[in-house]
Amino acid sequence: MLVDPPGNVVGCCHVLWTRPDATLTRSLPPCRPGCLTGALLAPKMEPNQSGAPRGQSQETDMSQQALHNAKELVAREKLDFGLDGELPRWWYENNPYKSRLIDALQAAFPDGERYFISCVRNFREQTTDPKLLAEIKTFIRQEGQHGIVHSKYNQRLREQGMDIDAIVDFINANNELHTKRFSKEYNLALTAAFEHFTAMLAEIFFVEKRTMANADPKLRAMMAWHAVEEMEHKAVAYDVMQQVAKVGYFKRCLAMAHVTLFLSYLTIRFTNRLLKNDGFSFGKRMWMMAKCRWWLFGYKGIISSHLGSLLAYFKPGFHPWQQEAIHNYDAWVEAYERTGDPMVAGAALYQAAH
Repeated sequence: MLVDPPGNVVGCCHVLWTRPDATLTRSLPPCRPGCLTGALLAPKMEPNQSGAPRGQSQETDMSQQALHNAKELVAREKLDFGLDGELPRWWYENNPYKSRLIDALQAAFPDGERYFISCVRNFREQTTDPKLLAEIKTFIRQEGQHGIVHSKYNQRLREQGMDIDAIVDFINANNELHTKRFSKEYNLALTAAFEHFTAMLAEIFFVEKRTMANADPKLRAMMAWHAVEEMEHKAVAYDVMQQVAKVGYFKRCLAMAHVTLFLSYLTIRFTNRLLKNDGFSFGKRMWMMAKCRWWLFGYKGIISSHLGSLLAYFKPGFHPWQQEAIHNYDAWVEAYERTGDPMVAGAALYQAAH
């Protein structure tokens, strides 16, 4: 890969550096096939048939694609997932590690989403686009409902002896730290990055039937509803960040790197904490963690299989709606509109998976 003016970037495969001058004095070997550096930083700019630069045409095409893929935001309230009833302790494949990893992540949702709402609200008065203002309103309502339902499940986890308050305290301390230390623009960039991750929940857990085949139906339905609404509003914080806060490419990418490290630390630390609450010894916890690495990062792992969706965020010109909603999204919406029952809708989403 090779870019000189106007980018003044030179790199090939695993090597990337910037040049202070605008003159290329030597050539480099071409990138290997699949080089991410070349894919992300060296778009072609040859003229197209209309005479406009090809890169500009592609950007317009991607914008049109994003508009076509966007889904309507709908706030659905007072949903009942039967969380007051009997719930299995290890609800995901009867596997303690997998269950507690998801439990640890979702325990952060109520306070995390209050932070997201606050970060978007900081720019609501500066927003002039009526459509975006309406989307902000629905985004806030959706996130508020997510907080209510996940708080209810968190209480059930407390009844199992899980130290959920340790996770809540950690999230609130970090929310306060981020708010005090960083600008409103950077906090919004963090929110947009978090929203990209939560929107990936649908892709990770509901595209293939095997992923949720042995999950408890109640919690599977709860996650399905949350995933569907995260897909619907996945571009709201991003659009506010781009159109109103005017956050640039570097800050956007820095925020995503920040969020990736933060979520990795959160899940490792508190999955271990919850398994300790379950009574597992240190050695047993480490064995379970090692055993489940393949589930996460191996061939067809739930993380490794979707790295492309994550890395797409780092592309110049990226927009969340360049990535379509999952193929079975409409199955959930149609079932919910027909019955008003999120359990039925969750089952429909699962049954329509590949």
